[in-house]
Amino acid sequence: MKVRVLGCSGAIAKNCRTTSFLLEKTVLIDAGTGVGDLTLDEMCIIDHVFLTHSHLDHIAALPLMLDAVSSLRRTPVEIHALPETIEALRSHIFNDIVWPNFECIPSSDQPFLRFSPLEQGKQYEVAGLTVEVLSAVHTVAAVGYAVKGDAGWWVFSGDTERNPIFWEQVNRLPVAMLIIETAFSDSESALARRSLHLSPRTLLAELSSFNQPNGQVYITHTKPAQTDVIMREILELQAQAVGGSAQEKFSSSIHWLQAGQEFTV
Repeated sequence: MKVRVLGCSGAIAKNCRTTSFLLEKTVLIDAGTGVGDLTLDEMCIIDHVFLTHSHLDHIAALPLMLDAVSSLRRTPVEIHALPETIEALRSHIFNDIVWPNFECIPSSDQPFLRFSPLEQGKQYEVAGLTVEVLSAVHTVAAVGYAVKGDAGWWVFSGDTERNPIFWEQVNRLPVAMLIIETAFSDSESALARRSLHLSPRTLLAELSSFNQPNGQVYITHTKPAQTDVIMREILELQAQAVGGSAQEKFSSSIHWLQAGQEFTV
């Protein structure tokens, strides 16, 4: 399975694009501003979009992408999300005020988009991929995703704070690659807790529950002004780890995810 990182930043700035991953050319995981780097031809063949939650940095490009390609397609784009996320999109985006209601354009029988509700903990077969919906703890209803590849499972936490259920689900899978958010530095740990995001200290605490130390770990969703600080804090915490602690076992396998990277899983 090929995974292309379109965006992995927690906010925008030059060369910083918000969350979106392209899987096997036809499936998006989230639809942040990174989608804008795709060509029209690349966007046109995307049939499925899996959303983690309704926050703007994860959906910003969705209405614009649909507008760009819908007249070129014969079938609707299927949007897979929690019922709460679908309701938020209907109420606040595709509401004929912020953006046209693409569920009824050009007609209800042949719309530009179709919503497909998901259930946390279930697996779905889509476009030849097996996708499992993972638990997430955030300020709105949210999920993460695991997608089965030839070498193991590609796992994305979505936006989340500390979450034992997530690790119970993940540790049942042979994980090849884990992408986990670390939105704030420890200097902003109070803001991280309030907004239900991770910071370096809570990241390493969470990774102590990850029972697959050979799995590659990448951090995502860093704020542009905080990325260097976050990476430095992670390294400092690892340097302080002694005696085979949870932090130490990941000392060589935590990486910073970057837009433009491609992986085969």
